[in-house]
Amino acid sequence: MKRILTGTLLATAFVALIFVGQPWMITLSSALVAELAAYEYLRLANTGGARIPVWWMLFGTALVFLFTLPNFHTEAELPALSALALMLLAWTGFRGSLEHVLPDAAQGVFGLIYVAYPLTLIPMIWMRDDGKPLLLFLLVCVWAGDIAAYYVGRRYGRHKLSRLSPNKTWEGTFASVAGSVIAGLGVVYAGDLLSTTYGNTVLHILEPVWQSIVLAAVLNVAAQLGDLLESAIKRGAGVKDSGTILPGHGGILDRIDALLLAAPVLWCVLLLKDAISLGRF
Repeated sequence: MKRILTGTLLATAFVALIFVGQPWMITLSSALVAELAAYEYLRLANTGGARIPVWWMLFGTALVFLFTLPNFHTEAELPALSALALMLLAWTGFRGSLEHVLPDAAQGVFGLIYVAYPLTLIPMIWMRDDGKPLLLFLLVCVWAGDIAAYYVGRRYGRHKLSRLSPNKTWEGTFASVAGSVIAGLGVVYAGDLLSTTYGNTVLHILEPVWQSIVLAAVLNVAAQLGDLLESAIKRGAGVKDSGTILPGHGGILDRIDALLLAAPVLWCVLLLKDAISLGRF
């Protein structure tokens, strides 16, 4: 029950932000989630033997989000990331044991790429002309796939999927793909129905249905891989959950692990569609 209630509250808050939020609300909310998730990642890394300073991780996450604001130039993002990497390398070099300098710096920079950067794509997707339905489509596919995998896997799962997550099964994996496709089509048809009844709506998706089906399946595969990769990080650190902040769900990182890979995949798909003029959603 705690899991259901927590998930319902989070989903309601996210959907409300998508449709009634302002750009600064989307950016601030994504940044807050990123800061909490980055802190959980840092604790996992430090549990495994790293010595990444908290101040660097939190500052680095905030700096990455600054480049999503309209007044900042995105050309400076890569130099800023390089400066952050050198800053961490210098800090670990002068303050830690030499054998930990490279591993600590590498794990810290990876934390920004793994946690902070994917979440900066959330406000960037939202600000597109077709951003609101796309963001809802992304979240619904991720959530529906996770729910389908959880309940079908628990009830019918017999064949183990991977040693990275012993509780996951192939039955749950296939159910997850089907759940994402069905839920994604639900968003598409809901947009079509609303646009027919009430005129143009923010849910309306213009692309052919087959593209939505393929996109839902691709996002689901990315989401499941993101879930498995976070499980690998947790197992490497010897912990079950990344945190305890969300009742019934564990930590923030446990809830967004699928999104951390699905969001960049969606962004790459959008860039590809724009590059070869396949149209917008």
